Amino acid sequence: MLEALPFRTIVAVDFEFEFGGHVGNRPNPVCMVARELRTGQTWRLWRNEFSALPPFPTGPDVLFVAFYASAELGCFRALNWKMPERVLDLFCEFRNLTNGIREPGEPNSLIGALDYFGLDLIGSHHKKNMVDRILAGQPYSKSERAEILEYCEGDVLALGRLLPVSFRTSASGTHCCAAGTWPLRPPLNTTVCRSTCRCSNH
Repeated sequence: MLEALPFRTIVAVDFEFEFGGHVGNRPNPVCMVARELRTGQTWRLWRNEFSALPPFPTGPDVLFVAFYASAELGCFRALNWKMPERVLDLFCEFRNLTNGIREPGEPNSLIGALDYFGLDLIGSHHKKNMVDRILAGQPYSKSERAEILEYCEGDVLALGRLLPVSFRTSASGTHCCAAGTWPLRPPLNTTVCRSTCRCSNH
């Protein structure tokens, strides 16, 4: 199926990031894993290994695949990397397919999409623990660094499983750059925000 797609390269990408201890700040990339889905070539980068350019091509003959791509594109912005020209967001594809036919409250996460298609799952409990640890920020021990990279790669491998079924079941061809292309704003002053929200409730 991948051979039939009109792209020289198909790259599945996932970032892990934290917000410097303050939700609402700009994303601070912790690591990135990317995989070329035809050849299996894989890039695993920790935060001190990021350079001025992404390690894979991002031109018009490259399909950039992510789940909730605004997060990955936000990390591109944080790193001052040029945006990929062809983005396929499997979150958008999944919502386009399932809106109105699933029960309210059913998860629309990567785990929810994998479960819907009967694919191998990522453990939800393990995922939550990993996300909580990543968001807690530095320092990361050597063993935590290895575990975070492995967890990130697990999401990338899941994208490789999800892509073929997404194309078989969705006719929308939604290519989405989403919120990741919005201009970066200054870090959110959460103290002022909470105060404003309290005032607006009176």
